[in-house]
Amino acid sequence: MKKLILFFALLMGIGAQAQVKVYDEDIDAMEQIQQAVEEARASGRYVMCQVGGNWCPWCLRFAEFATKDSVIAPLMKENYVYIHVNYSKGNKNLEAMKFLGNPGRFGYPVFVVLNEEGTPIHIQESESLEEGKGYSCKKVEKFLRLWNKKAIESEVK
Repeated sequence: MKKLILFFALLMGIGAQAQVKVYDEDIDAMEQIQQAVEEARASGRYVMCQVGGNWCPWCLRFAEFATKDSVIAPLMKENYVYIHVNYSKGNKNLEAMKFLGNPGRFGYPVFVVLNEEGTPIHIQESESLEEGKGYSCKKVEKFLRLWNKKAIESEVK
């Protein structure tokens, strides 16, 4: 009986982990983007929109990687206001998808970098950032370093 209880407890724990949700399916994405742009402008950073959904295992993997990896997490925090823009078939965020350049054509997750004025400046597909069953720290780091405000402005000067 103890083994059966332990089995169900473990099963429930695994199920709880699978229910991790990083995308708010009810939020108005245009409002979310506008708030992120305001924060980016005030803090001297760009906005990193990760477009996808809680239905996408690769989206959830990247979200965890971006916030927990010892190299990527601080790089993301220093250079970007990082948001998760929900996309689901039939959801209300179609206006946001259009504003972001219809990034779903690249698959999910897909990343859209916005400057501090809210203008999309880059769409990055995620397949080239993958490695095995996760993401390459080296490839993601390169992407984040190439598209942050400091890098873009240093090219202009």
